[in-house]
Amino acid sequence: MYIYLHGFSSGPGSTKAIYIQKCFANIGIELLVPDLNQGDFTHLTVTRQIEQVVSLFPKDGEPVTLIGSSLGGWISAIIAQDRPQVERLVLLAPAFDFLHHWLPKIGDLQLSSWQNTGYLSIYHHALKDVSPLHYNFLLDARKYPLAAIDRCLQTLIIHGINDDVIPIFASRDFVRARPWVELLEWESDHQLTDEIDCIWEEIRRFCQV
Repeated sequence: MYIYLHGFSSGPGSTKAIYIQKCFANIGIELLVPDLNQGDFTHLTVTRQIEQVVSLFPKDGEPVTLIGSSLGGWISAIIAQDRPQVERLVLLAPAFDFLHHWLPKIGDLQLSSWQNTGYLSIYHHALKDVSPLHYNFLLDARKYPLAAIDRCLQTLIIHGINDDVIPIFASRDFVRARPWVELLEWESDHQLTDEIDCIWEEIRRFCQV
């Protein structure tokens, strides 16, 4: 089974999700692309996304490959850590240490307001509108330290060296401590949409499909 996890404030209709899903369909393979927002972005948490994705796993133990973009990449790695049914990861600009990179951009004033009011306004790219996000997202995300991810399994990371959302050194640091991970550094940004054809070719190579 193949499952694609979209990124933060994104959705199953993202450019990469649709393209990769069509590419899989062209070779006769279904790629599941769940909506991790579940119609309630406001109460989104990492834990809720993990539970949603794991609920899709085949009950017969069929191996699962997770393809995760940005936050979906980090969540894919978390899921794989304690679930041997996941046999392979493809991570596109994975949001390792997401809070470390994201919170400074929010700023102390907004962060304090988020904590006090319980909500932070986020522009949601899939909804094309601003949506509130509950403070529980932050509290829950802190339960999943990157250092806890150390399972040795087939992992491919593709990351743009011009990424200004999750800098390339986040993936470099991850790979340095995990030599079983293959890292491809491309002349691209966080979205990687200008390399979408190459992404598919690397997925085919890595997954042998």
